[in-house]
Amino acid sequence: MHSKFQNIIILKHLVLDGKRFIGLKYYPNKLIEKLIDTMSFVSWSDEYGMSYLPNNPQNLSQVFDTFKGLVWINTGNFFEGKTKAKGEAPISVDQFRRRKLPEGYRACPEEFYQKLELKHYSLNTARTYIGKFEKFINYFKDKELVEIDELQIKEYLQQLVIHGKSESYVNQMLNSIKFYYEIVLGMPNRFYAIERPKKREKLPKVISLWEVQQLINCTVNIKHRCIISLLYSAGLRRAELLNLKVTDIDSHRMVINVVQGKGNKDRLTILSPVVLSELRAYYKAYKPKNFLFEGQSGGRYGEPSVNKIIINAAKKARINKHITPHMLRHSFATHLLESGTDLRYIQVLLGHTSSRTTETYTQVATNHIKSIVSPIDILNLG
Repeated sequence: MHSKFQNIIILKHLVLDGKRFIGLKYYPNKLIEKLIDTMSFVSWSDEYGMSYLPNNPQNLSQVFDTFKGLVWINTGNFFEGKTKAKGEAPISVDQFRRRKLPEGYRACPEEFYQKLELKHYSLNTARTYIGKFEKFINYFKDKELVEIDELQIKEYLQQLVIHGKSESYVNQMLNSIKFYYEIVLGMPNRFYAIERPKKREKLPKVISLWEVQQLINCTVNIKHRCIISLLYSAGLRRAELLNLKVTDIDSHRMVINVVQGKGNKDRLTILSPVVLSELRAYYKAYKPKNFLFEGQSGGRYGEPSVNKIIINAAKKARINKHITPHMLRHSFATHLLESGTDLRYIQVLLGHTSSRTTETYTQVATNHIKSIVSPIDILNLG
């Protein structure tokens, strides 16, 4: 087994004979096996291929005390759900409940909506889960949901792959299915044997410094110019930009407060003096009341509008590329790396939990590649 799996143990929820247990999933490893031998109340399940012990606070503490500092504990499957941020309004999916649906269309069960609200999932996640799960249940329109078995789900996911759906699409579909059966219905060990599609490693798409300059210079509207400049200069995601409040721009400390970014995490990122000057001109012209960028009738500016701004700017700049808001974020990180900024600082500015995510930019940074002489340049070609 590859070394990257050797010292990892994954916590799982198990329900056996109506009782809840903590599942300990791991690859064969002498250290882990020796540590488990020292623990109390541990049994082995041949059916699920993992050790387990009764789920209670004392045993959960025993797990962390036993493996602390020796084995990395992955709790992603154990502590599921999003926590509500302080002061955040409760999520509501009433817009989905009130929809007018075609005749014969099978909508999500009410308990699906309720659990999304109770778990405080973001509206974007809720929208994805509802859309994907409804495609799934309408494929099995004539079957009761509790009757759909693991084999049928595997075959359904395989059909998605055959029809060219991306790894991301298939993963989102599986997440929505698991959410219903494991979170809503409380059947946590139902689909352990379903494998996720292997994620392809894709390099981030970036544009050059010159192309960024052309995008901004070709944008006359001060509001549009500030949107492009902020996405690039601060490495913001599109949703983070649109959620910015006027009060999130801290000109005294020269930072931008990103409140509840991806993963419900707050962070600080840099505020450029050049961008601050343009933001002040924009503020005087538009006088936004709450959000930094607002629509014509007030409220949060629309995501499609941001996309159109960048597409139009690229056309004016005669850049023959499909540029997205996220490409500006990728370019921010890559250009920082090329200018010598420490990768750890870039990780903090981007809000990445794992340094591995940030390290991807080392593969597209060209400062070191440019210094390498191709062997063809050594040849005496006539």
